[in-house]
Amino acid sequence: MSEQNAAAPSAPGAETTAPAADAAGAAEVFEQKRVRLEKRDRLNEGAELAGGAYPVSVPVTTTIPAVRATWGRLETGEESGETVGIAGRVVFQRNTGKLCFGSLQAGDGERIQVMVSLAEVGEESLARYKELVDLGDHLFVRGQVISSRRGELSIMVSEWRIAAKAIMPLPNMYAELSEETRVRQRYLDLIQRPQARSNVVTRARTMASLRRTFAERDYIEVETPMLQTMHGGASARPFITHSNAFDTELYLRIAPELYLKRAAVGGLERVFEINRNFRNEGADSTHSPEFAMLEAYEAYSDYHGIADLTQALVQNAALAANVGTEREGTHVVQWADGTLFDLGGDWDRISMYGTLSEAAGREITPETPVPDLQAIADAEGVQVQLPNHGKLVEELWEHFVKDGLTRPTFVMDFPVETSPLTRHHRTIPGVVEKWDLYVRGFELATGYSELVDPVVQRERFVQQAAEAARGDDEAMGVDEEFLRALEHGMPPTGGMGMGMDRLLMALTGLGIRETILFPLVK
Repeated sequence: MSEQNAAAPSAPGAETTAPAADAAGAAEVFEQKRVRLEKRDRLNEGAELAGGAYPVSVPVTTTIPAVRATWGRLETGEESGETVGIAGRVVFQRNTGKLCFGSLQAGDGERIQVMVSLAEVGEESLARYKELVDLGDHLFVRGQVISSRRGELSIMVSEWRIAAKAIMPLPNMYAELSEETRVRQRYLDLIQRPQARSNVVTRARTMASLRRTFAERDYIEVETPMLQTMHGGASARPFITHSNAFDTELYLRIAPELYLKRAAVGGLERVFEINRNFRNEGADSTHSPEFAMLEAYEAYSDYHGIADLTQALVQNAALAANVGTEREGTHVVQWADGTLFDLGGDWDRISMYGTLSEAAGREITPETPVPDLQAIADAEGVQVQLPNHGKLVEELWEHFVKDGLTRPTFVMDFPVETSPLTRHHRTIPGVVEKWDLYVRGFELATGYSELVDPVVQRERFVQQAAEAARGDDEAMGVDEEFLRALEHGMPPTGGMGMGMDRLLMALTGLGIRETILFPLVK
């Protein structure tokens, strides 16, 4: 057992465990803040303490992970003969008479024991350490790397300084934070929980993997406006704001599609963007009003080619997420609950109308009248706002089919009414060349053979405007600037969009509030 975990009596007034700030009463927290503020003042009064409670810098020479990597195999009681300067957050303390034990934690969660002894630092310094250092403080120590008598890799401290004084107490490091605390005070979650830090690393690796996959295929990354004079590119309710400079209403974008297609018209034949979208809609386990989105467009491809690209993007992201685990080199990801999910192989591609017909027990085609679809919906208790053929078909498909999908699956060929920016199917009237990718029962990505005919696109916009006049808040208006761009000629193109937060959900099995570092909550 290491010294930092050994049971021993504590010095009077010493903290032995971190108080749970979210559970402690307001009076207790107030008192702890008062005491810590007094310590801050005392630190700031001591000019000899090199910067007081918040120095500009401390003389760090290495990191806690590097110390562990270099000297992690010292034998019990062995001394390295090397002196290092490290810093970290104090997450454990045990102050005894002539020897104090502590544990410093690096940003990645690695910890190392520090030993502050009377023999090494002297009586005055040891007394000040006991008086001024609290759990949660950032602490710099200089000393020799040793292995203690109990075999614990340690720093035998010869000098210490406060690197940043914590005024609020840490939560209990040995008890789980509530979900509300985790999402509202993510910094505490990152300090306490390895999974929270791992989520951030997984997301970073995933983003890097996506960009590598695009680079290998000669894609160019661009940025398009988030403030737009018209909302478009998806069926969603926008956020509206006002520009004082232009004295006009602007929309936070719901999708980058219409600008990325302008880039394609201009000759950027393989283009993608990863950035933020905003949709003024509900929030639940798979939806957030603000979210990260990937969209990509490839000239001279179609929705089949874009499906191949999307499968490669996700599978390469799975490889990146598995680096350093026992699943490294495979497409099998492990979710937070321990479930293993295989993202490998070629994914199924199924027909929306075909699978709906099979599940409903009757043939449903693009020619099925709206009253017949409404009757099925009524019989099944499916509610559809402002129903038309396309909305009814999609809602009925979700009711009958979606929950039965277990493998990653491309659902192909959607009704034309719900996909105003998509090319007509080359052989099936009333259907467009669109797919939705479902993973874990939720929609992860959408792909299209893009509509490039400006005459047909204008007709679709007019239809959307009519839907908006009927009260559909998600319908688009007629975007004359986009139509003007299309009239200059856009090549045959395949396009796709994928939510980054949902991709992390597919890789980790977590809810959307866990995959977003700082989610919006009420």
